[in-house]
Amino acid sequence: QVQLVESGGGLVQAGDSLRLSCAASGHTSSTHTIGWFRQAPGKAREFVAAIGWGGTFYAEPVKGRFTVSRDNAQSLVYLQMNSLKPEDTAVYYCAARRGWYNLARQGDYDYWGQGTQVTVSS
Repeated sequence: QVQLVESGGGLVQAGDSLRLSCAASGHTSSTHTIGWFRQAPGKAREFVAAIGWGGTFYAEPVKGRFTVSRDNAQSLVYLQMNSLKPEDTAVYYCAARRGWYNLARQGDYDYWGQGTQVTVSS
């Protein structure tokens, strides 16, 4: 079992930055792929970014603004979000899985955190 806990969400203004953290515990491994997803009000949950043995991968809407990184020694994964826009407002989730393929497919992730709210005001 792997437990994931997100933190770092909050209320910011458009153009601001925010860094989310995903703390992993349990049977974690540096080989796990960690994905970030988000769900805006009234919308389906969508892929944001992932990090794993294959490197990093981003969804088009966040490419160039968001950066995912990890600290294996601390079992932490970060999502640095810059130039935030109101449309980035959502609950952000981290998730863990094995493998580096179909990264945007939610069903391939085995473990999920509870989410952290990010609100960007205009």
